[in-house]
Amino acid sequence: MSKQTGPALRRLSINDFQRMKQAGEKIAMVTAYDATMARLVDAAGVDVVLVGDSVGMTQLGHDSTLPVTLEQMIHHCAAVRRGLDRGAGRAHLVCDMPFGSYQAGADEAVKNAMRLVAEGGAEAVKLEGGADYADVVRRIVRAGVPVMGHLGLTPQSVHKLGGYVVQGKDQDKAERLLADARAVAHAGAYALVLECIPAELARFITGKIGIPIIGIGAGVHCDGQVLVVNDLLGLDDGFQPKFVKRFGEVGKAIHEAVHSYVSEVRQSHFPAEEQSFHGQNLRLLQLVESDAGESSVIGAPV
Repeated sequence: MSKQTGPALRRLSINDFQRMKQAGEKIAMVTAYDATMARLVDAAGVDVVLVGDSVGMTQLGHDSTLPVTLEQMIHHCAAVRRGLDRGAGRAHLVCDMPFGSYQAGADEAVKNAMRLVAEGGAEAVKLEGGADYADVVRRIVRAGVPVMGHLGLTPQSVHKLGGYVVQGKDQDKAERLLADARAVAHAGAYALVLECIPAELARFITGKIGIPIIGIGAGVHCDGQVLVVNDLLGLDDGFQPKFVKRFGEVGKAIHEAVHSYVSEVRQSHFPAEEQSFHGQNLRLLQLVESDAGESSVIGAPV
């Protein structure tokens, strides 16, 4: 169990999220990629921490999620697990299955999902896709690993979708999304992310599907919401899609703090007396010139 420093908090489970849906309680989900951020968002009260394959864009410098490997996801998930365990430890931990880790077949998918749990410390995995991946969802769940689905704008299929565009805007595509949501739920997924779809469609699906629906760019009527932590903190001035609200301007704060540090270093204002150590009874060794006439300052010219 998690190490607790205050009143004991029970780690949330998939049963809690079903109860929250039934009670009309909203679910707050956010990404994290390292131990420090995991500890901070957990302490702030989030219900679910997602180690997203968005790590490829937010942390690794890629322009999509596609290059992210299973080993990288395990690495970041394990770091987040440690951060949660050293903090409040209340949040439920989900890890994305990266591109190529489940598309080749159910056997490979089950093996990789189990690695994310055993090595990464995840309590559930998330994968993209609808009816075409229902058997994969079913097999992973049968192996004992809870699965969160993901429909709508699915970043791993960005080339197939023709870019990062809103999905389900016409009747045929809306009906397909509903059918996919039902297929994923019937296969045993315990929750489903809907990304970048019309709010009206998301509301309809949320009312028709019995599992919790988590929205991102899908309106307010889903059972919960998820955002990439870098987006909600305002860490990237050059990226702000329509569905993102900046709840902080941490990027600007970091810039100002580092700028102040650089200025104080160059002006010899840092470290000041309060950041320095002294030895009151220290005897200093005095270097003397050798018989050869070498300088007492090592490296100085003779």
